[in-house]
Amino acid sequence: MSQHVEDIQPSYPLFTNDEYKENLARKKEMYEDCHSQQKIDEVFEWSTTEEYKELNFSRKALTINPAKACQPLGAVLCALGFEKTMPYVHGSQGCVAYFRSYFNRHFKEPIACVSDSMTEDAAVFGGQKNMCDGLENCKVLYKPDMIAVSTTCMAEVIGDDLNAFIGNARKKGHVPEDFPIPFAHTPSFVGSHTTGWDSMFEGVMRYFTLKHMEDKEVASNGKINIVPGFETYLGNFRVIQRMLKEMDVDYT
Repeated sequence: MSQHVEDIQPSYPLFTNDEYKENLARKKEMYEDCHSQQKIDEVFEWSTTEEYKELNFSRKALTINPAKACQPLGAVLCALGFEKTMPYVHGSQGCVAYFRSYFNRHFKEPIACVSDSMTEDAAVFGGQKNMCDGLENCKVLYKPDMIAVSTTCMAEVIGDDLNAFIGNARKKGHVPEDFPIPFAHTPSFVGSHTTGWDSMFEGVMRYFTLKHMEDKEVASNGKINIVPGFETYLGNFRVIQRMLKEMDVDYT
């Protein structure tokens, strides 16, 4: 699929192109060894039987120490959930390569995420310059409506202050004053991927609450806002939507 350097499309508009949809359908048919719709329906029907229920609830295996990934992985997934938002990781380039490959393998889709590529000099003198250049390049190249910033171990160990760095980038003219850049400190040596998702979500909510709630009264629109947390199995969203519709619950 062709891209042009002057108009690089991130995941959101790219997925809506007819060419992309055709490539995705061809990939499933040729390489993914998909089951037929008849087989899928057959397995679904079996999953509603008492036999399946007994097998499901008879499981005795228990994972004592479940696999955990680092905080910025969860922060990246959280940022991807907001429309036309670019996840931005303040840290080393290798970390972001891992996050992208992790989600690429899981979703079998191209995942957009950028880094300001901190190296040895930034580890000694701080990553302010990386932040200024990175935010400016990210906005110019990808044209997102929002950039959500998280951190890796390197930035946290040396004590980089995201609030100050982003503020300095605005003052120097690298990004507009009114451009939304929520952030979250997500050190990998504390918590896990679920902690990172929660921290990034809190950062986004805190940014818009502090910036856009002045002279406004807290009210209700009559809807329930569903926040699933770190959820990578998209089928669960369809199940939640179905249950809410069956209960006549208005949701967002």
